Amino acid sequence: MFKKIWKKPDIPKPHIPRLHIHLGIPDLLKRWWAILKAVPMNIVRSPIGAYRKITVFRNSVMSKVSYLNEESQKWRTAFNILKSPYSLLRALGFSPQMAMGVLAVGSTAGTGVVVNETVFAERSFARGDSGVYAAPHDAPTTFEEGDNTLRIVLGSTPVREITIENVSVGTVFTGSALPTNQTTAILIGGVDVTSGTDTVLEIGELIIEKSRCKTMDFTSINAHTIKVIGNASDGQSINVTPGTARMRAIGGGHHQAEAMVTSGGTYDRIHIDAPTSAVNGKIGTLKLSNLFTKGGACTFTRMEVGTLTIQLNEIGHDGNFSTKEFSIAASVTGANWEVTDNVEVTIAEPATQ
Repeated sequence: MFKKIWKKPDIPKPHIPRLHIHLGIPDLLKRWWAILKAVPMNIVRSPIGAYRKITVFRNSVMSKVSYLNEESQKWRTAFNILKSPYSLLRALGFSPQMAMGVLAVGSTAGTGVVVNETVFAERSFARGDSGVYAAPHDAPTTFEEGDNTLRIVLGSTPVREITIENVSVGTVFTGSALPTNQTTAILIGGVDVTSGTDTVLEIGELIIEKSRCKTMDFTSINAHTIKVIGNASDGQSINVTPGTARMRAIGGGHHQAEAMVTSGGTYDRIHIDAPTSAVNGKIGTLKLSNLFTKGGACTFTRMEVGTLTIQLNEIGHDGNFSTKEFSIAASVTGANWEVTDNVEVTIAEPATQ
């Protein structure tokens, strides 16, 4: 007797055809070349991207630092002004004399005590105080009570800029007088040094504008360019003398002094000179604007200048055209001259204010 043994029938597997991709040699070369090109670009782009992220962070930090520095400077300036009543009044636009008057009226002390405590302790060129200033220092080297002369003494240090504007000089204000034995309200120039070598002022650009003078005279000046424009005078004599002066600029690099600027104030006299034997004074730009003077001459002498501009000034005092209140002497030479719209008109000295 036989048993029937069941056996799983063999079922043939389905045939799946294989997909063969055959790349030709040109296609392989193109793929390899693309990979080779991508490698160096990835290397280049990586540090560039990192640098850009660093610069964004750097700029953010620097902007915050700059803001904090600006705020710190503003607060420092504010505290410096507030700690001095005189400085606060000057910052509000008061003239030195008016500020002294307000302090005197508002104090239980006498006027002399207030002035001694507030002004003489903190005299400053920028604030319009008189005294003798050794350029470029803002504090005077010497001053005397009762002496209201503003003097700048130039030495071996070049000064980038000196600006004096909006001031009254001479006898134009009540109680003022020229110093003893002086005939000039404004005197600017080199010095005839006794027993030494004479000096001159070397100036890149000299500007004298919008000022009022009894007389205005120029002597012993050599300039590359001279502009005399729109001046009105009670008699004038302008000698246009040719010269060969070179173009001029005053530098000094790291050791050049910064600007000396003052606006507003009253003085008996303004004097800028170079009194040390063989040491010429050097100024990048000297600007005198809106000087209102009376009682003495405005004199400019002994200079070597790049560009000299004399414009829109009023000069005169006697109503007589035969006297030449505005004078440019033959000793003033210029390689280039521009003389236009200067007129003679009757001009009297201003009244004391």
